[in-house]
Amino acid sequence: MNDQDHARPFAPSSGAERSPDLTDLDPAVRGRLATERIVWLCTLRRNGSPHVTPVWFVFVRGTWWIGADRASVKLRNIENDPRVSLALEGGETPVVAEGRARIWHVPPGAAATPDAEPAPEAASAPSTAAAAPSDPAVPAPVPSDVVAAFLAKYDWDVTATPPSASGRSGRVLFEVPVDRWLLAGTAQ
Repeated sequence: MNDQDHARPFAPSSGAERSPDLTDLDPAVRGRLATERIVWLCTLRRNGSPHVTPVWFVFVRGTWWIGADRASVKLRNIENDPRVSLALEGGETPVVAEGRARIWHVPPGAAATPDAEPAPEAASAPSTAAAAPSDPAVPAPVPSDVVAAFLAKYDWDVTATPPSASGRSGRVLFEVPVDRWLLAGTAQ
């Protein structure tokens, strides 16, 4: 990802770079996506330098879902530039993907609310992950299969938001559909 990429409006990848259908993914990769507990999330700071952090995730319906606190650096970075990279640890069956994060706000004691339409440079194909309202003021619940996946994997209710010492109380979820698999089970 470079400054020129950020300046161009988003366009789907060419055929050579297009993400494989999930059924095309190696079974070992699908297994890792289901069982690995940590993915490394790379976001971009305002100055373009990378910010890499380990995060909990679930992979539901071909989409990465990641929880974060409203006071997190990763949220500020994604608000500025939604492009992210994700990588699972280990080199035997490497998994590295790129996508554009959509932010779901989970206010304390309430349902998640997706952000308004992404900025033109962040526009991507509509997600089929949830039927989110076009008006972000109308709460849309976190998809039940995403809540269930976090509960099953981590025993964590992503809709429960503890108070934050930062004053930005609440939680967010990042919904990251895969734009492109850089490595999907085969080292290059």
